[in-house]
Amino acid sequence: NKHNSETQKHRNKHTKTRIRHGVFMDFENWLKHIIFLLVTLLSKGMSEPQKNVLGSELKPCCYDPMTGWYRDGFCKTDARDRGVHTVCAQMTDEFLNYSRMKGNDLMTPHLPHFPGLKSGDKWCLCVSRWREAFMAGIAPPVVLEASHQKSLFVVSLGDLKNLTIPSKDEL
Repeated sequence: NKHNSETQKHRNKHTKTRIRHGVFMDFENWLKHIIFLLVTLLSKGMSEPQKNVLGSELKPCCYDPMTGWYRDGFCKTDARDRGVHTVCAQMTDEFLNYSRMKGNDLMTPHLPHFPGLKSGDKWCLCVSRWREAFMAGIAPPVVLEASHQKSLFVVSLGDLKNLTIPSKDEL
C-alpha cells in the first residue's frame, strides 16, 4: 500500500505538472500567434509605398552614387534612421564645405560604403542638416518628389519649394 500511495502521489504530481505545462504551452502558442499577427500587420504597413513631401509615391533620388538609408537610391526611412536621411538634395560646393566645417565631411570617400560627394551629386541628406543650412542661407536644392514626407516634421513644404530642382533630373 505504501508503494501504491507513493505511485499515486507521483502520478498526481505528474498530472498537475502536465496540466500546468499544457496550460503554459497553450499560452505560449497563443503568444506566438499574437506575435506573428503583429509582425504580419507591421510588415504590411512597411511594404506600402513610402510617400514624398507632396503626398505621392516616393521617387528615386540617385543611383550613382547610390544613396539612401537603405542604399537603394531612395530617401526611405525607418525607426533606425536616427539621422532621418529624407531630403533628396543636389550637392553644391558651398554646402559640402559647410557640412565639412560642421563636422560631417561628405567629400572624402570612406570605401566601400561611401564614395565621397562632389558638386552636382544627389544625396539623401539628414533633414536637420538641410534645415540648418537653409537657416544659414546655403542649403542645396532639393527634389520634392524624391524627398520623404517625414521631412515635413522638421522643415516646411514652403521652405523646400523655395529650393526645388525639377524631378526629371532625379537620377
